[in-house]
Parts: sequence; structure tokens; C-alpha cells
Amino acid sequence: MSKKLETAILANGCFWCTEAIFQLLEGVESVTSGYTGGEIKNPTYKEICTGTTGHAEAIKIEFNPGVISFEDLLKVFFSTHDPTTLNRQGYDKGTQYRSAIFYISESQKQTAEKLIKALSEAQVFNDPIVTEVTKLSTFYKAEGYHQNYYNNNKTQGYCVAVINPKLEKFIKNYGDKLKKQ
Repeated sequence: MSKKLETAILANGCFWCTEAIFQLLEGVESVTSGYTGGEIKNPTYKEICTGTTGHAEAIKIEFNPGVISFEDLLKVFFSTHDPTTLNRQGYDKGTQYRSAIFYISESQKQTAEKLIKALSEAQVFNDPIVTEVTKLSTFYKAEGYHQNYYNNNKTQGYCVAVINPKLEKFIKNYGDKLKKQ
């Protein structure tokens, strides 16, 4: 089985939530929280929270395509957030919470556009998909305390109230794709 890793950069709301979900998938080697798609270099969490830098909270996923494909990652992406709400996921509002796929190759771009078209034609969502498909410029790693946030803070209020229910639903729906413990 191939061990050559590929990278995917996805933004689908709070990176604490998305990191926790993608870490569970078989074939995902690492997930890094960060920022991309904005105007300034080396943004901080405080700066991107203003919604004025243009950055999205995003995750960098290093994955083994011999175990999980980019398309499968996108299927998880679309099933674990609302890609029809512009600049909002749940109670989180602002451009930093937008739905976006930051592609690294033309192949990733084509896969993303094809899947969005298929989901739209199948009317999987009641409203139009607003997920942007944008070429990756620079991905900035978020501050250390954001990395592995859920696993390091499982009893924190946001984790209990927001992330736990998302993870429970995800595990129920994707149990066959999870890492073996």
C-alpha cells in the first residue's frame, strides 16, 4: 500500500470541530489547524477573528491516497458542515468560517467542482452550495493551543456542547471509515 502522502486544505467552520472529525479517519496521517485565503502575512487568531483579514479557519490534512481518496475527504467535508450558508457555521459567523476548498493541484480542483456539481444536481441540500473552490496561496499554521484542540480540551464547554454532538453523529455515519483503535 502506498505511503506517499498528499495534502488537502479545507475550511468548513471552526477548525477545532473539523480537526477532531478528520483526525478519526483511516488514512489521515495528520491534521493541522491554520489560516488561509487572506490578505496579510502570518495572521494571528486575534486578527482573523475580526473577519477583516480575509482568512478562513482551515485545516491541512496529510493523507495516504492509497487508503482514502481526496474525493472521499470531500464527501466527509460536505457531510459534516452546511455548505449552503455563506460565512456561517452554526453560531460561528464571519468570513473566517466560510466553506472553502483550497486546491493544490488541477486534479483537486476538478474533483471538487465535479462533486459540487453532482451534489447540486442531486439536490442533496435544500439551498445552493456556496463552497468556494480557490487555489491555495499560503497556509499559516495556527498557534500551538489550537492544535489537537478537542483531544486536549474534551471537557471545555465548546467541546462538550458543539464538538461532541458533531463527533457522535459523524461516528454513527462513518464508523466503517474510522481508524482502528
